[in-house]
Formats: sequence, structure tokens, C-alpha cells
Amino acid sequence: MELKFDAPRKNELLALSKYNVIGKDKPITVRNDYPKPPVPCFELTEDFDLQKVEELMLERDIKIAKSMANDIIIPDPAPKWVRDAFLDIYAELEPILVKDSVRCFLRFFENCEGRGMSSYFTIPAQTLTFIVSFNALRCAKVVLEGMAPELYGMHANPNCINKYGYFVLHEAAERFSVDMIKLLLRHGASANVRTVGNDVIENLLPLHVAVENTCLHKYLEDNLEYNLSRSQNHLDYIYKLIHLLCLPEMKIFLDTTRLLAGKTNNLLQELWNYIEDGKIIQSAVLLLAAQEQIRGGSSSKINGSSKKNGFDLISKCIMRLSFSLRWEKGSHGMVPELLEERKALTDCAWLLC
Repeated sequence: MELKFDAPRKNELLALSKYNVIGKDKPITVRNDYPKPPVPCFELTEDFDLQKVEELMLERDIKIAKSMANDIIIPDPAPKWVRDAFLDIYAELEPILVKDSVRCFLRFFENCEGRGMSSYFTIPAQTLTFIVSFNALRCAKVVLEGMAPELYGMHANPNCINKYGYFVLHEAAERFSVDMIKLLLRHGASANVRTVGNDVIENLLPLHVAVENTCLHKYLEDNLEYNLSRSQNHLDYIYKLIHLLCLPEMKIFLDTTRLLAGKTNNLLQELWNYIEDGKIIQSAVLLLAAQEQIRGGSSSKINGSSKKNGFDLISKCIMRLSFSLRWEKGSHGMVPELLEERKALTDCAWLLC
């Protein structure tokens, strides 16, 4: 259920948006295509050597491929014929990725001359997404590095969107592959890319994917009520929620969320969005997983910093929200049942903090 409130003061919401947590992602250039290299020009003379020209062209292409930056690219620049060609080799590539065999992958790439697996001096997003979907860590490392001779200097850009409207970090978050996420982050993947287009739920960060999919875990679905009734004991509900999230089986989900939260900008604003929408389980997942980032790392008393604790900022917003609801008497057409549910959700959010 999604709820929206206007109660927190403007300056407090501004503090949320400006709150700087440890591990902010560095700014990355956003483009709608890769930059075009200059067109080579050769003069035809009597001693023109075609073989020498081909060698120079290959050397040039490798140099261009190696220079390709991992900028954020939207939309997918790969031509349709490249994507169609990839579908033709899908069945042959799948068993290679299941085994995660680098030797077989490079041999296959060389034998098909990169057809369907390369485009404009790069490894396309579709190819990298497919590799990540099989959690083929060794193959992913090879294409991200681009050092193998068989790749001719080409590498995969983890910040290039695929044709479906999401990035490889969304794919890794979907599969809760901590090792894959770490690998992608080491090679420049941004945690602040959002889904785009009609084929996906728009505006989702990789962090959102991890949090929302954690909430779909069977333990939570079977043991928690998503529609919190006014009659329930809120403290018992929160205790039960925290207990379930702390089970050993939930560790991989919280580890994934924590890893992505550490690289997500405006983390406190993302947390407040969940609280403001009345999404208690999502709020609990993010609060529990990213508590160190929300606190701002080390305690302000230890490091001498005067920066506010993120929990303090969130608590103030929740407090004002709660007070505003207590004064609400059903004006502006508000249904009493909805008002009571809003109060219950806000009380639970306060208990979480």
C-alpha cells in the first residue's frame, strides 16, 4: 500500500536529500551513444601495401576499443541485427556459461568472430547481461577486463543499458550475487543507474531491486501481515519482523542490500521514500542492512564530526508525520479507516528507528 504525507518540514526533507553517507558513487558521464572516432584516411601511392594497411587498421581498432570509457549509455546503442545475431548463438553459449569456462568462451568468441557478441568496439550490454544471469564470474571478469587477445581490446561496459531497459547491476541484484556485484563495482559499475522504458518498472535502482525481492522471501510472506491492522500489537509486529530478517537464511539478502546501499547516493532519501509510502517491511530491510551507512559510519563522538546521525533526521521526520496524523480529524475527504492505518504504519516506522 502506498501512502504520501506532507508533514515533515521542508528544511528537514532538504537535510535528508543532502545527507552524505559513506561510499557515495562517483559521478559518471551520461551519453546516448559511444563517441565516434575519426575516420582513417590513406593515400593511394605506387607502393601502397594493403597488408600493412590492414595491420594498421587492426592496431587502430584495438586502441579505440581499449579507450572506450565506462560511461552511462542510454539507450542501448547495439544495432538490432547484433541483438538478433545474439539470439542465434544463445543455445551454444548457454552451456559454456553454465560451466563458466573462460577457455571455451574465448574459443567460441573467436570462432564466431564476435558475431552477436560485439558491437562498435565493445561487448554489448545484452552479452554481459546474459553472462551475469548465469552468475558466470570468470567469464564476466574476462569481458569486463578486456585483456584477452581474442577480444581485440574490447571490453564490456557495465554502465550500458540493455534493450530491456535495465543494467547488469539490476540483474546481479535480482539474483543476490554478492560476488558478481563486487566484481561489477570494481570495474566501474554505478549503483545509481535506474530502469528506463516500457518493458520494466521505471526508475528502480539496483538497491530497490534487492530490497523489494528480499520482501518476497517466503519466510516474510508466510509469517507477516502486509496490511497492518490497528488491533495488532505494533511492538510485537516489529520484533517479529526483525527476528525474521536476522535469521541465517536472510543473510545473503541483507549482504546484497548492504553492498548496494554503500554505493547508493542519497540513501537517506531512499529510506524516507519507503517510510513515507508506508512500506514497513522494505524500510526494515534497508534500516537493518544499511545501519552503518545511515549512521554516517563511525559515531560522531568518536570521529569528532558534528554531522547529524541519519537516524536522528529520519526520526524527526517520522515524529512530525505522527503528530500531523494525530491532529488529522478526517478533513479533506480522508477516510477514517485509512487514517487509522496511516497512524499504525507511522507508529511501526517510529519503532524501527
